[in-house]
Amino acid sequence: MRFLFFLLIPFSIFSQSDKDIFKEIYNNSLTNGKSYEWLDYLSNNIGGRLSGSLNAERAVNWTKSELELLGLDKVWLQPVMVPKWVRGAPEFAYIESEPGKTTKVNITALGGSIATPIVGLKANVVEVKSFEELEKLGKDEIKGKIVFFNRPMDPTLIDTFKAYGGCVNQRYEGAVHAIEYQAVGVIVRSMNLKIDDLPHTGSMTYGKIPVEKRIPSAAISTKDADLLSSMLKIDNDIKFYFKQNCQQMDDVLSHNVIGELTGSEYPDEYILVGGHLDSWDIGDGSHDDGAGCVQSMEVLRLLKISGITPKRSIRVVLFMNEENGLRGGNKYAQESFKKGENHIFALESDAGAFTPRGFYFDTDESNFEQILSWKELFKPYLIHFFELGGSGADIGPLKTPNNVLSGLKPDSQRYFDHHHSANDVFETIHKRELELGAATMTALVYLIDKYGIVNKLKM
Repeated sequence: MRFLFFLLIPFSIFSQSDKDIFKEIYNNSLTNGKSYEWLDYLSNNIGGRLSGSLNAERAVNWTKSELELLGLDKVWLQPVMVPKWVRGAPEFAYIESEPGKTTKVNITALGGSIATPIVGLKANVVEVKSFEELEKLGKDEIKGKIVFFNRPMDPTLIDTFKAYGGCVNQRYEGAVHAIEYQAVGVIVRSMNLKIDDLPHTGSMTYGKIPVEKRIPSAAISTKDADLLSSMLKIDNDIKFYFKQNCQQMDDVLSHNVIGELTGSEYPDEYILVGGHLDSWDIGDGSHDDGAGCVQSMEVLRLLKISGITPKRSIRVVLFMNEENGLRGGNKYAQESFKKGENHIFALESDAGAFTPRGFYFDTDESNFEQILSWKELFKPYLIHFFELGGSGADIGPLKTPNNVLSGLKPDSQRYFDHHHSANDVFETIHKRELELGAATMTALVYLIDKYGIVNKLKM
């Protein structure tokens, strides 16, 4: 019994130490945090950061300088070629119920779309909710018309990311399918559960369709999508007019921004935390993904001010071009594998700045069991969600059979009110929620650094 008692004493102290460090991390984030101040500057002094834009490069230079001020062991830029798409003059659209009688509606060009003819595009409309409906109608019903994809996000799904996933294919692939039936344009219902006047942009593709066969594509606000649908039920001969002025240009040079705290015991084992620095251009990208960037920067700062000396090398990576190409994430992974770097763990924040609920993990059973053993440490901070699932788009290319990938999971109910819209602005950020997310990420990174992972990759 005495022997068992002495065995238990170190374990008890060990566990208490983790609790104390958690408290220190959270207290520092909530009382001495930098994430909100950083996001204020990124959002309000720089603004929207579309890949290839001047603002994107301003963000690269500013975040690099801020990381240097933290006194990290290394800070550098990683070159990456990115697409450059320019929106041009604001879009304009209306519904024409009869000649001379029009109702203005709110649209925004989808990222990657071509422009309309200089005088705009006007045609009859055919409404569908799926590619299967499009196929049933066939070329005779679609040729020469604008296809209106009007499948809403499913409001019964509590996880709104699943609702988003259930309808985003019409935005991304809608033009490819519409072109097959000789449509002249595409209008897509915004990916938003809220009924409002704000159209939501996002990436779309033409696949391998040659430039001369491409058609303009735009998103319409949820409120105006409902209006257009109701008007079509009364009169399917109404017309839709829209004009947009976007342009795809040649690729340009940009950069991922990388900072590192070098490990004291295992410098060749890397822990990565990151978000994407680019955003769409119609808001300032506070939720998507300025928040993820400043939270990731804050992880390294909180470790330093909490007196934690990492055993393993911890990197913050601010990826460029997640929104319309994933060039930054792919470039980082390519260079990492080329150098033989061992990334044992990567954590991404790219789901908004709302209250953190937990994490998704992409890993094997043994590592997940270890992670679940830490769950009690998070419960005082109301972090309860630990589930197997995805991680993040930018860290996905780093996946190996032996490492652990993770994505921060904030509460998602309000996220798509802001996602890819003019409503993604700093004023919608709650300081405390943002800081709780940064602390939660830091706490997980601390545990991974301290205990490592199971069956880690042998170099």
